[in-house]
Amino acid sequence: MRTPARPHVVLVGPPGALTAEVGRELGRRLGLAVRDTDDDVVVTAGKPVAEVFVEDGETVFRDLERAAVSRALEEHDGVVVLGSGAVMDPLTEQALTGHTVAFLDVSVGDAARRLGMTGPRPPGLGNPRAQWLRLMEHRRAVYARVATLTVPTDGLEPPQVAERVEAALLEVAP
Repeated sequence: MRTPARPHVVLVGPPGALTAEVGRELGRRLGLAVRDTDDDVVVTAGKPVAEVFVEDGETVFRDLERAAVSRALEEHDGVVVLGSGAVMDPLTEQALTGHTVAFLDVSVGDAARRLGMTGPRPPGLGNPRAQWLRLMEHRRAVYARVATLTVPTDGLEPPQVAERVEAALLEVAP
């Protein structure tokens, strides 16, 4: 009987935390394959994530995302990168139990800089920083709850964050 695969680490974090970039760098540093569940959704849906949201709606996207995360946790033994909202699904949160999960944390200032929310905003589109803060009001507790380790990303580039995740993984290794 084959032992199921188990990810080496699962990366989670809000928009602007550099999870995809850090995942790629961490995989390179550790010599592990990287699986981004947003990429899995794109393959399954046959179109970009943004188009799934617009054409099919968030509910369809979240269903595809939940299935992608479930498959990745069962099949992949490298680095798994989750989309920023994936942890908000109670079934996904439960599925992360027992896995090594790194929460890449970021402040609104660094997230705004990384996401291009620092220039003048077009009238009528609202305040992207305030929207990010509202999003984090709901997500921060879940990120913290699923996390085995937390790595701040402020002021850092992906290679530096990957180095810190790698060091933190050594500290939590059995």
